[in-house]
This record gives sequence, C-alpha cells and structure tokens, in this order.
Amino acid sequence: MSRRRKVIKREVFPDPIYNDEVVSKFVCCMMKDGKRSAAEKQFYGALELIDKKGFKHIPQCSSVVDVFKLALENTKPMLEVKSRRVGGSNYQVPVEVRPERRQALAFRWIIEYSRQKPGKSMRERLASELLDAAQKRGLAVKKREDVHKMAEANKAFAHYRW
Repeated sequence: MSRRRKVIKREVFPDPIYNDEVVSKFVCCMMKDGKRSAAEKQFYGALELIDKKGFKHIPQCSSVVDVFKLALENTKPMLEVKSRRVGGSNYQVPVEVRPERRQALAFRWIIEYSRQKPGKSMRERLASELLDAAQKRGLAVKKREDVHKMAEANKAFAHYRW
C-alpha cells in the first residue's frame, strides 16, 4: 500500500466477444510475457470446449459466461488469515477479504491449478477446472475451503484484528 496518495484505478475495457470486464481481467491475469492473443485463444477455446461438453446439468447457467462467473463465485474466499505480531508471538488472525482481492485470488487459484493439471492443452485444463469450480469441486474450490478452515480454526484470535 502506498503511503503517499491514493492509487488511481485504471479503467478496464470489456472484452470484444462477450463484452464483459471480468472476462477481460481474467485474460490479463492468464497472460504470460505480454502475449495477450495467446491467452485469449486459450480462454475462448476453453469456453468453446465447455459449450461443446455441455453445461446444461448446471441449473443456474444459461451461457458459458454464466459458467465462468459461477466458477469465480464458488472460488472467491470470504475470509483469510493474516499474521500479526503481538507481545513477541505471531498469531494467525482471520480477516475479511476485500472484493478486489477476492476476485484476484479466485483468478490466481483457477489459473494456477489449471496450469498444474497434467497433460492436455491449456484449453482443456482450464475448461475442466472451470467446470469443476462451477460444480463446487476441483482444486481451486478446495483451496478456498482450506483458507476458510484456517480462518475458522483461528477464530479465537479475531480480537487481535485492527
């Protein structure tokens, strides 16, 4: 955090296909070495695969963008632990997560765990991770649950929050 002045948020332009800012941010997070077109191919290819596989068994979703947004909602953490030093010892203090950080963590976890999956192309790995997250399964959702368990276990130290 800057000590001098408020950070000015940049305007995010919506993506050209789905006209959605969240999709545009996700593609930017996927990007490696400034190769935006490669990241877009991987992401849009993953959404095409989800469309081909079928997502009709997910009742809340009417389009592939809905599957993507549901996967994000199921991955966003509400609480996390931060280390606080009090009286010579460190405590893991549970704190609420700001909305921007929630989204950033969800992006990071989905991308990280889809990259870790073995074999296949990135399109297929991302598509399977998004489908799993939309159904509250998968490694990204497990990571969220682990973070929540950690915060729940350390609820006794919540009074150290400031």
